[in-house]
Amino acid sequence: MRDSADLRSAIKPYEQPSVAASLFQLLNSVGLFVGACALMYWSLHVSYFLTLLLAVPTGGFLVRIFIIQHDCGHGSFFASKWANDLVGRFCSILTVTPYANWRRQHAHHHATWNNLDKRQAGADIYSACLTVGEYRAMTRWQRLVYRVPRHPLLAHIVLPPLFFLLLYRFPFDTPKEWGKERRAVYWLNGALAVVIGALGAVLGFIPVLLVHLPVIVVTTIVGGWLFAVQHRFEESRWERQTQWTFTNASLEGSSYLQLPRILQWFTGNIGFHHIHHFAPRVPNYRLESCYRSIGGLQEKSPLKLGPALAATGLALWDEERQRLVKFKDVSFAPA
Repeated sequence: MRDSADLRSAIKPYEQPSVAASLFQLLNSVGLFVGACALMYWSLHVSYFLTLLLAVPTGGFLVRIFIIQHDCGHGSFFASKWANDLVGRFCSILTVTPYANWRRQHAHHHATWNNLDKRQAGADIYSACLTVGEYRAMTRWQRLVYRVPRHPLLAHIVLPPLFFLLLYRFPFDTPKEWGKERRAVYWLNGALAVVIGALGAVLGFIPVLLVHLPVIVVTTIVGGWLFAVQHRFEESRWERQTQWTFTNASLEGSSYLQLPRILQWFTGNIGFHHIHHFAPRVPNYRLESCYRSIGGLQEKSPLKLGPALAATGLALWDEERQRLVKFKDVSFAPA
């Protein structure tokens, strides 16, 4: 990889947001999402199976809106802080994710990712993990409790909708001194009550549920998987604090997820995650051009879709072998 200072200098020009590009992305993403929702409401009179099929691209548009909210949280979508906060809060009503609260939690993730000494005891099941040694030291019951919610079906299908729909309604893991972030949760709950109430009064609460619930399910499943695979993939690197560096954690501990062009569009180029972690002020619509233009960034081995899907089983860091492994790969000495 290139020298850190040299790389940062080369990336600097890509950190300037374009008002025209940001507005165009916002309008086409929200416009397509609203249009797709309208089509889903129409499809209720034809076939609910068709409605569920339409939930897939509609959820894709909402993933794209979440990436806009994510950029606003990093202050990269617009040059103006108030514009970022305004758009971020608007997007949060669609993504049902409290803007200020998630922004601060996510900032902590950016400060500690792939650092074995700053994992918050492994509470984050998507971007953190225990070491093999720590897992072996657990009792059988503790291993079971740790392992069950990390089963791919639970972690990537069942839990993501529950996290976004239920847990994000409460600031349960938000420190009491984070007053602004705690208020953001309550503000969003109030806004959602108004929006859902208005939609229900006009369209009926059952149709609102039948349309928007599957969309949220699709969005959260895709989003949860993206978040996990960006840091837990076969070539990922995890380090102790004494070895951990910002540059290595960015370029070696974050993936370059090479998706088909249409999926790259839906996911807002977030697959160029090694660049995003190294320079989070680069707007999502400039990540690819940044990658194509700077040779040092192209040294990163791409993670293809197939291996990325298979990586959902990687759950523990083996400090001896310096690689992520699955639960089934861990051996225990005979009693």
